Amino acid sequence: MSDELVQLERGDDGVAVVTLANGKVNALSTQLLGRLRAVAEELIDDPPGAVIVTGGPRLFAAGAEITQFAEDPDPGSFRIGSPERVGELGGAFLTALNAVAAIPRPTIAAVSGFALGGGCELALACDFRIASERAKFGQPEILLGIIPGGGGTQRLARLVGPARAKDLIFSGRQVSAAEALGMGLVDRVVDPDELDGAARSWAAELAAGASRAMAIAKRVIDEGLDGDLDSGLRLEQAAFVEVFATSDATVGVKSFIESGPGKAVFDQ
Repeated sequence: MSDELVQLERGDDGVAVVTLANGKVNALSTQLLGRLRAVAEELIDDPPGAVIVTGGPRLFAAGAEITQFAEDPDPGSFRIGSPERVGELGGAFLTALNAVAAIPRPTIAAVSGFALGGGCELALACDFRIASERAKFGQPEILLGIIPGGGGTQRLARLVGPARAKDLIFSGRQVSAAEALGMGLVDRVVDPDELDGAARSWAAELAAGASRAMAIAKRVIDEGLDGDLDSGLRLEQAAFVEVFATSDATVGVKSFIESGPGKAVFDQ
């Protein structure tokens, strides 16, 4: 691994690990977001079997680099950034996190410690979230007099429902891993010492599966959320035909006929 702000390591088990590495709190600066976007685009162009996104053993990410939203961050002469400046920073979040969401393989956020603001939004851009018992989640932007700008008002509401999303966003409060699990923000909670191994085991299991079929299923689920039920069902039918042209379908159907269900070994 390198000393870059976002590190990428590909394993022999088909799992790629993306690690944030920006000091003590993994502040999501424009530089880090630019690197994250580049790493995500690399994984889009050359996808592994599955992806883990992590901030390391101490925390996931404590949020945006707030000083970058100020024209002059000195308290004595403070000036908020211009609309153009704020738009540039918001755009960096949008493009980076959209790129993570577009990785055509299962993605798992492994959250140790704080995932706040933009850190929580990065976790939301992944397909799944596994958390240490010590993890904390929140969208504290309202405490600064602003709102989430990296997908919090949209991905969070779609995941946990509008009322719970409004509770977190309006209050700015932090929730424990246990509460996050109860509201559906987190999928699994494990002992802190087991987080890395549990995330890796889950990702490796997914990586060994029908990755081409998963990519199509992921696309259809995500795109289907943008329209009505009838449009989604039509999207599904087109994808159902599409998937039968993949090697996954050939391997899986042939294995079922020969050996019954659950015996297929898919090409990676």
